[in-house]
Amino acid sequence: MGKPRPFELRTRAVALVEQGNTHTEAARRLCVSIKFVNDMVRLKRETGTLSPKPQGNPGRGKLSGVKDWVAGRIAVRADLTIDELTAELAAEHGLKVHRSSVGRLLPRLGLSHKKRPAGA
Repeated sequence: MGKPRPFELRTRAVALVEQGNTHTEAARRLCVSIKFVNDMVRLKRETGTLSPKPQGNPGRGKLSGVKDWVAGRIAVRADLTIDELTAELAAEHGLKVHRSSVGRLLPRLGLSHKKRPAGA
């Protein structure tokens, strides 16, 4: 996903339309797409501001509610494998997730799924 357009460009697009120019004329003058001008006019009308919407993943996923449980479970039993953890999530919380989802959660919690051999 690219960066949002500069605030000044957003302001100029809406100002041109408010001065009586068509969306096509405003787009041609600013070297942007007509859709951009349409979106900015709609954004100004609906929200009253031209600030860009937040980008990226807000962090809501199936596992966001059980992060503490996973961390606690690994603290209790450090030799759990990802497959065992996935099975426990399904049994105790009814969450059917792929093992890769659990694998991606562990580094975000500061944990590792790699186990060290018993004598090392």
